[in-house]
Amino acid sequence: MTMRFLCAAAVVALAGVSGVPDAHAAPQKKKKKPAETPAQKQPAPAQQEQQPVIEIEPENQPATPAAPGTPGATPGATAPSAPETPEAPATPAAAGTKQESWQDVVVVVRKPFLKNGRFELQPSFQVTLNDNMIRHYAPTGQLIYWLTDALGVGVEGQFYTHFDTFLEAHDLVGEDYRRVPTLNEYVFGAALDFHYVPIYAKFAMFNNYMVHWEGMFTAGVGVTETRVIPRNQAFPGWENFNITPNVGFEARVFIASWLTLNISVRDYIFVDKFENVMRDTPDVEMAKSNATSQLINNIMFGVGISLWLPPTFSYTTFR
Repeated sequence: MTMRFLCAAAVVALAGVSGVPDAHAAPQKKKKKPAETPAQKQPAPAQQEQQPVIEIEPENQPATPAAPGTPGATPGATAPSAPETPEAPATPAAAGTKQESWQDVVVVVRKPFLKNGRFELQPSFQVTLNDNMIRHYAPTGQLIYWLTDALGVGVEGQFYTHFDTFLEAHDLVGEDYRRVPTLNEYVFGAALDFHYVPIYAKFAMFNNYMVHWEGMFTAGVGVTETRVIPRNQAFPGWENFNITPNVGFEARVFIASWLTLNISVRDYIFVDKFENVMRDTPDVEMAKSNATSQLINNIMFGVGISLWLPPTFSYTTFR
């Protein structure tokens, strides 16, 4: 009996060792699977440097939400956008008012004064600069027609006077040398002139006003009447008519569309005849034949204004 019990216990023990399942036996441990090698993460593609974007749409467009894959973006949230400023409603332009635009931006400013096709009436007053014995004064008038903005043709005339007075040098010569100087007085002058304007400029006055001015050269030819002043008051004098070319320069400042202020220097060149110092007869024809000739440069300084007709002008070319 005892032997059978021992044999049965041995058989049961062998069965448990050989792997026969037993209701009370501990569950068999499963074989562990080899650990899977974690997949190597692919390096994230290098982000290309963003090129600056030129914004052509209005700035108040709604902001585009960031993509979920964008670094730093929180899923389900959008990037905060700046508060939109409400646009002011467009105000319709009032009738008769000019709206400004890019076309009103001027790179080269137009000349504020045009002369082409206009007449210039120029009254002025001239005075002799280079005669040390007799000083002449001359109210002068010019009428000029401007063929272009730089070229004009005109006529001029002046009446001379010296108010029957002489300068100090005239009296000193008589006192020192015991002789009366030989003098001629100017009576009248007229000329046909051509004008050319190569200079146009402007300057600022008091850092507040822009003043436009131009420089003009003049050349012409005309005639000048002179009268001989005899030394002996008992002898008569005579008149000379001399061909007179002239050259000069004039500067003008533009005041208004119909008004300019002018200053000028002119040289009237002619050959004049003077009484002979040995004259001893009242015969005028003989005195003329014995007269002495001398080249005269009658330099005159003038100040005047110009009145323009028509008083207004219009531009004929695009700005």
